[in-house]
Amino acid sequence: MTYTTESIRKKFLEFFKNKNHTIYPSSSLVIENDPSILFTNAGMNQFKNFFLGYEIPENKKISSIQNCIRAGGKKNDLKNVGKTSRHHTFFEMLGNFSFGDYFKKKSIIYAWELLTSKKWFNIDENKLLVTIYEEDIESYNIWRKIIGLSENKIIKTPNKKNKSENFWKMGKYGPCGPCTEIFYDYKKNIKTNYLKKNKILQKKYIELWNIVFIQYNKLINGKYLKLKIPSVDTGMGLERISSVLQKVKSNYDIDIFKNIIKNIKKLNNVKQNNKKSIQVIADHIRSSSFLIASNIFPSNEYRGYVLRKIIRRAIRHGYSIGIKECFFYKLVPVLIKYMGSSGKLLKNNEKKIIKTLKIEELKFSKTLKNGLKLLKNEIKQIKNNKLDGNFVFYLYDTIGFPIDLTKDFCKEKNIKIDIETFKDEINKRKKISKEQKFNKNNKKIFISIKKKTKFKGYNFYQYKSYIKSIYKNYKLTTKINNFEKGKIILDKTPFYPESGGQIGDSGFIQSKNGIFKVSSTKKYGNFIIHTGKLISGKIKIKDKVVSKINFKKRKLIEKNHTATHLLNSALKKVLGKNVIQKGSLVNDKKIRFDFSYHKNLKVNELDEVENLVNKFIHKNKIVKIFFTNFKKAKKKKINFLSHKIYKKNVRVVSIKPFSCELCTGTHVKKTGKIFIFKIISEKSISSGIRRIEAITYKKAISFIKKQENNLEKIKKIVKNKNLNLILKIKKIVQNNKKIKKENKKILKKYILLKSKKILKKKYEINNKKIIFSTLYDESNFTILKIIDEIQKKNNSVIIILINISKIINLKIKISKNLISFFQANKILLLIFKKINGKGGGNKYISEGIIKYYKSKKKIIKKIKKIIFSIIK
Repeated sequence: MTYTTESIRKKFLEFFKNKNHTIYPSSSLVIENDPSILFTNAGMNQFKNFFLGYEIPENKKISSIQNCIRAGGKKNDLKNVGKTSRHHTFFEMLGNFSFGDYFKKKSIIYAWELLTSKKWFNIDENKLLVTIYEEDIESYNIWRKIIGLSENKIIKTPNKKNKSENFWKMGKYGPCGPCTEIFYDYKKNIKTNYLKKNKILQKKYIELWNIVFIQYNKLINGKYLKLKIPSVDTGMGLERISSVLQKVKSNYDIDIFKNIIKNIKKLNNVKQNNKKSIQVIADHIRSSSFLIASNIFPSNEYRGYVLRKIIRRAIRHGYSIGIKECFFYKLVPVLIKYMGSSGKLLKNNEKKIIKTLKIEELKFSKTLKNGLKLLKNEIKQIKNNKLDGNFVFYLYDTIGFPIDLTKDFCKEKNIKIDIETFKDEINKRKKISKEQKFNKNNKKIFISIKKKTKFKGYNFYQYKSYIKSIYKNYKLTTKINNFEKGKIILDKTPFYPESGGQIGDSGFIQSKNGIFKVSSTKKYGNFIIHTGKLISGKIKIKDKVVSKINFKKRKLIEKNHTATHLLNSALKKVLGKNVIQKGSLVNDKKIRFDFSYHKNLKVNELDEVENLVNKFIHKNKIVKIFFTNFKKAKKKKINFLSHKIYKKNVRVVSIKPFSCELCTGTHVKKTGKIFIFKIISEKSISSGIRRIEAITYKKAISFIKKQENNLEKIKKIVKNKNLNLILKIKKIVQNNKKIKKENKKILKKYILLKSKKILKKKYEINNKKIIFSTLYDESNFTILKIIDEIQKKNNSVIIILINISKIINLKIKISKNLISFFQANKILLLIFKKINGKGGGNKYISEGIIKYYKSKKKIIKKIKKIIFSIIK
C-alpha cells in the first residue's frame, strides 16, 4: 500500500476515533495565557491545564494532530535544520492522551496495534525495538508478556545523576514520570550492545513514538509523590512516520518535501549541488508561512524576531545557491497545494502570507546589497590580507549582514577574517543584552482540583460565603493578620476573575473580626483566587464572610465590555470579515482592542466604525445572554476565538442583529447604558496587528469637552473667530513650509561659506593634511554637513572640529585611506588621558564632550597640541 502524508493523518485519527477518543483540532502556534513557552512545541501544550488538574475534560480520552514550532525558546532545532535529515522548525505531532482513563497497558497496546496491524500501518515487527526506564518494571512486563517482545528488543536506560532519556519532567518540579520509546531500524538486524554503547543516537535508528506516563509529582525537596490520577501523553512526528511508511531514509524525501524541493530547483535552474541549503528553504517556508497564518509577523523582538530570523536564513541559503532575486514568497502556493488538510489555515491566509514574505524579502535584499557594497570597499583597502573583526561585527550587528555570507565572500577572495575579535564583540554584546526572560522565579500555587469556587457575580454584587483556603507567600496557612498580604479562596464569590480581556473585580471580604481588601481576582481552573491585603483585624480559614465587589467600578467595566463587542462587529462590517481579534483589555477606564489588519485605517473608516457603535448604543438594544452547545454555536456562526478551547456548553452574549459571540464576561442589560463611545487612538503595534483605544460614558463626554476647549484655545492662538479655522491653519502650515525651504537654502549657503573659511586654515604634518578649527554654538547637524563638505573637496584628510557652547564638543573624522595610520576613537582616548572628558565612536568618526574649569582658549590650545603631537 502507498501511504501519502494525508492518508497517514486520516488513518491515525480514524484509529483513535475507533478507540472512543475525542479528536481535538490543532491549537494555535501561540498558546493563550502561557508565557512559559515561546511557541506551541508539543502536542500536550494545549492540554496543560488538564495535566496540572486545573480543569477536567468532558472525555478523558483525547487525540490530536498538533502544529508545532521548535525555533527559539527551550526547544530549538533551528541550527539543526539542514545538518540532519530528521530536524524541522515546523512539524506535525500526532498524539493521544489519557487524563485518568487508560494508562500503561492500553497506551502501549494502542501504539503497537497502530504501527504493526495489517489493518493500519503494517510495519514489520522485526524492524521495531523499544526503550524503557530501567526502574519501570510494569512497562517492561507489558512489552514482554502482553506484546511478546524478546528481551533483546527492550533496552533499559539507566537513571544517572537523576537524568534519564526515559524519564520525562514538565520542569524542575511538578508532574513527571517514566516513558517508553519505539524505534525503527533501517537495517536488517538489531544489535543491542551496539545500541547501548551509542545511546541510540546512530543514524540507522529513528525514534518513532514517545509514550510518557505522568504518574508522579516531584516536590521542591526532591521527593516524588504518586499522583492519584495518572495521565498519558504520547507524541509521534508525522514527518518521521511518513519517512518509514514511504520507505525513504530522510524526512526531506517524503511526498510533501519532494514537491516543494522540486519547485525550489526550478527557481533560477538550481541544481542539487547544495542539499543543505535546499532543505533549509523547504523547511523554513513551512514554519514561516504557518507563523504568519497564526498572526505572528516579522519584527525585532520576541516571536516576531524568531520569524524574521527563519525568513532571512532561508533567503540567505537561496542567495548561496545562486538565487539572486526575490523567490521565497513564490513557494507559498506550492506549499498550500501539497500540505493537504493541514494547508487549510494557509489557504485562508494566502494573500497575507505572500505579502508579508515579499515585504520582508525586499527589506533583506537591500541589507544584502548594502552589506556586499561595504564589504567590497573594505576589502579593497586592506593590506595584510586579513579582514578586521570589528568591521565584520559592524556588518553583522549594525547592517544585519549575515556572518556566513561574509565568510563565503572572503573565502572566494582568499582573505582571512580576524574571527577572534569578532567573537569578543559578540560576547560583549551577549553580556549587556537585555533579552526578555519568561517564567523566571515564577512561583506557583498547587491547589487540589477539589477546591472549586462557585461564581455568583452575574446576578449578585455581594454574597455570603466562607473561606476555604488562605495562602501567604505562596504557602498554605490558617489565617492572615492585620496589614499582611495574602490570597483567599471562597466557596462562593461575586468577584469576577480576570478573563477574556476583562480585568478581575476588586472590593472587600469582611468577617466579624477583619476586613480584607481585594486588589485583583484571577481564576485557575475551577477555583477563584482573591489577592489583597488585610486592612484591619484578622481573618482565618472557615470564617463566614460577606464578599462585596466595587459596584461603581464593575458598572463601568460592564459598559466598556459590551462596547468592545460592538466595536468588534463594527470593525468586521467596515473593514471586512477577515478582521480577527488578537487581544483586548477591558477595565473601568478604557477599552483596548487589538486586531489583524494590514493597512493604515483611514479617517473616514474610523469615523464609520465609531458611528456604527454609537448607532447601536442609541437604539438601546437588549443584551441577551444564554447558554448553548458549542457545536451548535459553530453551526450558527456565532463569533468565537479559534485558538481557545471551549467546553461543551458555552455562554453567548447576543445584541441582535449586530453582535453575537461567546463570552464569560459581565455586560450591561441594554446598550443605552453605555451612553456614548469615543475612539481616542488607533495605531500599528506590530506588522499586521493594529490597536484601537476607546472610552465610553462620562470619560467620553469629558474627552469631547476637553477637545472643544482645545479648539477654542487654538482659535485664540491663530486669532480666528470665524468658521474658516481649517483654512487659516492650512495657510499657517504652507507659510511654515516656505520658511523651512528658505532656511534650508540659507543653511546650505552658510555651510559652503563656513567650509571654505575652515579650509583656509589647513595644516600639513608628515605629508598628512589636517583641518583644525573652532566653531561657536553650531548644531550637530550643521557640523556634520560641514565635515561632509570638507571631505568632498579633500578625500585624504584628518578633520578636528571644536564647537563651543555651554560645553566643548569635539568631533574627529579620518578619511578611509588614512585609517591604517590613525583611528578617530584612539585619538579621542589619548586626548581623554590628558584632558577630562567622555565620548566614543569608531575608527572613522568619533566625538566627545570636554569638561572645562579654566579658560576655553587654554583647553583648545591643549587639544591642538595633543593632536599635533600624535600626528607627528
